[in-house]
Amino acid sequence: MVVMANIRHAVSADARALAGLSAELGYPASPAEMAERLNGLLGNPDHGIFVAEQGVVAGWIHVTTVRSLESGSFAEIRGLVVAKSHRGTGIGTQLVLKAEDWAQTHGCRRLRVRTNTVRDDARTFYRKRGFAARKIQEVLDKDLPVG
Repeated sequence: MVVMANIRHAVSADARALAGLSAELGYPASPAEMAERLNGLLGNPDHGIFVAEQGVVAGWIHVTTVRSLESGSFAEIRGLVVAKSHRGTGIGTQLVLKAEDWAQTHGCRRLRVRTNTVRDDARTFYRKRGFAARKIQEVLDKDLPVG
């Protein structure tokens, strides 16, 4: 059953709800940590952070502009999560459509998303919304010293 959600820009007061949803995605963060991250991005024109409300904050999406020397500018979904209790209601689709609109208004002609290969449901979700696999990558991280 599709129910229209109220999609709006995230605000600082959303930090606690975003932290809870982030934990559902597998990326736990305290409300204080989320507030610090959120406040560091709010107001930056290269980042769009939106929440979906259906009585409560039931989902969020973070989209950003990526400026790349080798492939030009594009937009990328950095994170999308819908509360387990609200999945299947159309919130995810509404948030992706908002990200597409944001990307177009920021001059981007391409929207990218990366998803872990173990997230079969996520890959199916995105493919149903017109995303197609272009390449397979390995993510290599290096922890840097603090200070």
